[in-house]
Amino acid sequence: MRLFTWLLRATIFFVLFAFALNNQHDVQLFWFFGYGWHAPMVFVVLAAFGMGCVVTLLALLPGWWRLRRKAQAADPVVSELPGSAATRRGARQGPVPDAPATMPPRDGL
Repeated sequence: MRLFTWLLRATIFFVLFAFALNNQHDVQLFWFFGYGWHAPMVFVVLAAFGMGCVVTLLALLPGWWRLRRKAQAADPVVSELPGSAATRRGARQGPVPDAPATMPPRDGL
């Protein structure tokens, strides 16, 4: 499985590298008020991809925060786990009832 993963990564890398080599022509972008930008096409595509990732993460962030707050409020066991903020404040000491004594092995990670 690891060999397949590395082969997939290498294929993606070489495809993107070939794309960059084939798109070295200069592109001129025209901004507002007569401003312009000259750059190779691969940099323009990379900048557009990066800006899209940033905008997407900023759009998803409030929803992630809201769901995290809702999950923490709905699950009282999380606040009672040893080492949590509630335990450090002295709210409750000792193990959590109905908790497994040991965690199962995490194979494959």
